Amino acid sequence: QVQLVESGGGLVQAGDSLRLACAASGRTFSSYAITWFRQTPGKEHESVAAISGNGVRTYYADSVKGRFTISRDNAKNTVYLQMNSLKPEDTAVYYCAAKRSGNSGNYYYSVTDFRSWGQGTQVTVSS
Repeated sequence: QVQLVESGGGLVQAGDSLRLACAASGRTFSSYAITWFRQTPGKEHESVAAISGNGVRTYYADSVKGRFTISRDNAKNTVYLQMNSLKPEDTAVYYCAAKRSGNSGNYYYSVTDFRSWGQGTQVTVSS
């Protein structure tokens, strides 16, 4: 399984931007679909954005559409989540997760689809 490490979280004010990164180990990174989830205390993981292994297909939750952008650089084994116009309700621990998808071009957004998870990075947005 691929190993994942998130970075880029922090404390920002409403309206600010952050870019999260999800760095992966392994030589077959392009065969993995990656999804960003977030979680707040007492709540389920919420899928935020997803990207297929080849980067062609993406998915966004309605709550972040138009504000967040997911992208990937397979040469660097990294997926990014650019978060603009942040709101206090975006405050959460953000996790990236990987699912081996081969050349399917699929993305996934259900928690049960994933076996590989990072340790999470805290994003706090103050009002």
